[in-house]
Amino acid sequence: MKFAKIVAASALLALSAGTFAAKPTSIVFQGNQETADGTAYTEYLVKCSNGKTATMTAWENRRRWCAGNELNEQCERKQIKAAKAACDAA
Repeated sequence: MKFAKIVAASALLALSAGTFAAKPTSIVFQGNQETADGTAYTEYLVKCSNGKTATMTAWENRRRWCAGNELNEQCERKQIKAAKAACDAA
């Protein structure tokens, strides 16, 4: 019986920890930008459920979405995934 309570309590804790993660609530266009080498990208401001804001950028004609201002390997193909990553980083 005690083992079942421990398992249930840890499952509830794991579930509730996921609900407290910051989620994107708003994505607002900030403007078109260009890197020093001439690569065009678009900048967005992400507002998160924890009250913080983060920057997100779109590259390659909005085919790659990145948390922050850099094109890197952690970029996503979907806007919402990049917005979630930006909120997690903020």
